[in-house]
Amino acid sequence: MTASLEELEARMVEYRTAISESNRRGEKDEAKRLRDKLRAVLAEYTRVVDEGEELSEPGGLYAVEAEPPPSGGAPQSSTSVPIREQAHQALTILDAPAGPKLIAATHAAFLSEPVVTARLGSLRRDEERSFVAQPFARPYYICPALTHDRFTPVRGLLAVSTWSLEQRISGPLGPRVDFLTHAKRVGEQVARIERAGHQPTLPAWALLRRFALNIPGAYEGFGRPDATRVVEAAEAETAVHADADDATRRAAAARAREQLTDPARLLFGAARVGGVDKADSGSEN
Repeated sequence: MTASLEELEARMVEYRTAISESNRRGEKDEAKRLRDKLRAVLAEYTRVVDEGEELSEPGGLYAVEAEPPPSGGAPQSSTSVPIREQAHQALTILDAPAGPKLIAATHAAFLSEPVVTARLGSLRRDEERSFVAQPFARPYYICPALTHDRFTPVRGLLAVSTWSLEQRISGPLGPRVDFLTHAKRVGEQVARIERAGHQPTLPAWALLRRFALNIPGAYEGFGRPDATRVVEAAEAETAVHADADDATRRAAAARAREQLTDPARLLFGAARVGGVDKADSGSEN
């Protein structure tokens, strides 16, 4: 029997918590085993989402392109899926903090639905207000990535509250490591679609090419990128940064848990003032 999205989300929370505990105890082999299990659940989650798309939309996951908005009009979302769920679906695929433009591009590439990026700009603040009013009432919240030194929100980077604190923290190597994680997950998604005998969408190829162009050895610079090659190149570079980045994240997470006793601050940042960040001004890109 196929598990529901809610059950799969609960499993992901359990595995991420267990991985965080294993990392703190220095149990690298156990953490690796749990990460493998987490990836399997993530793949199942994506498959269930994909099947829902195929049943509800003509062409589903493999439609060529999302229909553009009418000329001269404001962008309109053609789906009834809430913006927070769209963000959650895309972030689940990417598996690391990402900005609104990448979230929108990922959702369009693999779920064939347009996402209005302007709505993502206010989503985090809406999520924080909801959490402060009624903590943990929802199975997950869209929250910001946090800086490793001050634990303040990283401007424009969104994450998922069920991820471990280590996963949501961004240190000096964080942007590059997260970029490589995005590349691996997009490459794996494209490869999975091809193995199933389907053709990835044009936006999916374009997204994969964007990543491949910025990873040494991932792409020759012409034609469609090889998804497996992109994943392998991203993994090779990740290995170079992994130890230093993991150490920064673990140390920062340990300090954050000691210093931030308010659950809202652990999710939404240490600079909260009445539900609004001190450094927060203007819209997020």
